[in-house]
Amino acid sequence: MTAVWGPPSVIASDVDGTLLDDDEQLTPRTRATLERARAAGVELVLATGRPPRWIPQIADQLADSPAAVRYAVCANGAIVYDVVEDRILHVQALEPAVLRVLAQRIAERLPHVGLAAERPGTVAQAGAGDAATAPFVATAGYEHAWLNPDHVQVSDEHLFALPAVKLLARVPGMSSREMAHLVRPAVGDLAEVTYSIGTGLIELSVPDVHKASGLQWLMANTELPGGAPIAFGDMPNDIEMLRWAARGVAMGHGDAAALAAADEVAPPNYEDGLAQVLERWF
Repeated sequence: MTAVWGPPSVIASDVDGTLLDDDEQLTPRTRATLERARAAGVELVLATGRPPRWIPQIADQLADSPAAVRYAVCANGAIVYDVVEDRILHVQALEPAVLRVLAQRIAERLPHVGLAAERPGTVAQAGAGDAATAPFVATAGYEHAWLNPDHVQVSDEHLFALPAVKLLARVPGMSSREMAHLVRPAVGDLAEVTYSIGTGLIELSVPDVHKASGLQWLMANTELPGGAPIAFGDMPNDIEMLRWAARGVAMGHGDAAALAAADEVAPPNYEDGLAQVLERWF
């Protein structure tokens, strides 16, 4: 007989395509389930590729709720962030010299690539509009993969002026999977290579930095109970987290690699898959 697992000690969830619906909204069913979980002492931690400045779009949907978000693992694990205090607790960034080498090796494999860099910063620091302080900078050849670009355009040299939590490489019309396949051998152990969307965008960070490493740091350095975490995700940047969790749950619409890494597959986000799983206990 297979033992019944649960309940979880903490809920770690990817955001886009997992926690939120396809309109980037938290559904009433998911919100109610998270509130019941919080009443039982089980907290939600966001684990996302998003930077801190994009966290309020999610956290504000729970701000007036008992399930209000306290912590977020951002930038695929490179930043651990206190949402309430708008404070970075932990950061791991690629140094300028490494960024230059990575850019050169990526360009050798992807000749028409556009590059961008995500730098560590809080919500309060997000209004910076110059190359020296902007949290997100990109070269002229970088074409955004989303509809809300907020970057400052810089020269190739200024792209590497400061440490970055993520180096982003973009080739419109190419699949992210193919890009990652070409770039991984070129960068070797200089960087972690992953992706969170399939349409020609890969993300590079410090080696061995991913959502699981960020969550491990958070559990070790805060009051959060780490005994039996459950994790939800849908893309390759969730794989390490799904494997690390006591229970890894992939969303039914997700990338095949994420599904293979999980302990179970939930219904898709647009069917409240996360809520359906958590309703077993809450």
